[in-house]
Amino acid sequence: MIETAKKNERGILVAVGSKSESDERMQEMMDELEFLSQTLKIDIQGKFTQKLEYPDPKTFVGKGKLEEIKTVCTAEKIDVVVFDDDLSPSQIRNLEKDLKIKIYDRSLLILDIFLKRAKTAQAKTQVELARFQYLLPRLTRMWTHLERQRGGTGTRGGAGEKEIETDRRIIRDQINVLKKKLGKIEKQSNTQRKSRSGIVRVALVGYTNAGKSTLMRLLSKEKVYAKDELFATVDSTVRKVVLESLPFLLSDTVGFIRKLPHSLIESFKSTLAEVHEADILLHVIDASNPSHEDHIKVVEETLSEIGANNITTIKVFNKIDQIEELENHMSKGNSIQISAKKGEGLPELRKLLIQEVKKVHMKIYPNYMHPEIY
Repeated sequence: MIETAKKNERGILVAVGSKSESDERMQEMMDELEFLSQTLKIDIQGKFTQKLEYPDPKTFVGKGKLEEIKTVCTAEKIDVVVFDDDLSPSQIRNLEKDLKIKIYDRSLLILDIFLKRAKTAQAKTQVELARFQYLLPRLTRMWTHLERQRGGTGTRGGAGEKEIETDRRIIRDQINVLKKKLGKIEKQSNTQRKSRSGIVRVALVGYTNAGKSTLMRLLSKEKVYAKDELFATVDSTVRKVVLESLPFLLSDTVGFIRKLPHSLIESFKSTLAEVHEADILLHVIDASNPSHEDHIKVVEETLSEIGANNITTIKVFNKIDQIEELENHMSKGNSIQISAKKGEGLPELRKLLIQEVKKVHMKIYPNYMHPEIY
């Protein structure tokens, strides 16, 4: 029998925090990094954390910590070391030279997850573009992600400078091709969005794994992929929803996450146009997550970065069935508490959503009073 199934890689996690960072915060960082790694089928064999005033410019971690990591990598036959921050090209080269195994930093990990999750031509093109732009200055002799483009040649040990230059040329060519392809796709997407003008648009936003796709499925009553995993949704999904004879468009968008690669935000701006051009945002929050307040800040900062921070927003605190009592901030402002999984609070959410959609509809058509709506 020939075993053809791809085995999971064995990995360890590394996070560096400032000296003022709390142990609880460091643990949260590691838990999220482990979740991300597991999404790429990396089996975690160990975790290393270190508090430094500034990360080491050569190897990111201190010399002593690097020796610890090296010892574990050898003893446990580790395939990949995953860092919770972005590494400079020189740091990656130095680490691979010392450890002699593959190095993942946070951005590359997220980019590869997005590439795995992308389904539509637009999403795949966007992720590939962001990935190539990120990889270009970070190529090393040890390994490369260009197996497909180079025809499946070996990726470890012995690749020379000439091969790296070949890879760089391949990447530059691919970037140009993808930019042209993405330009054509964006023109089509813009045309589609223009054809939907005149109807109220609602977009679901939130930290990854907050429950947006589950809520999308409940509101639209259609099958939408929803699973307890990071970045289950990469492609933007748009559905027409009618509540009490009131029609509007509802879109589910990619989840946000802390330290989201800038190249990914740039590449996904056309997909995020569903958010930027929305009339109402439903900000879905996992109320059961101890870090949900930090997650709210990450989402709000990302919305500000894409120019969507002034849109009417309803905060939807989800998974309240998993908490003992509501926190004060969960009932302030334009907010509501639900359990999408158990259906709690959904009638109240629908009622609030109808009220907000009516307000927008009256702004669009101030002199038009449709009997079915009003």
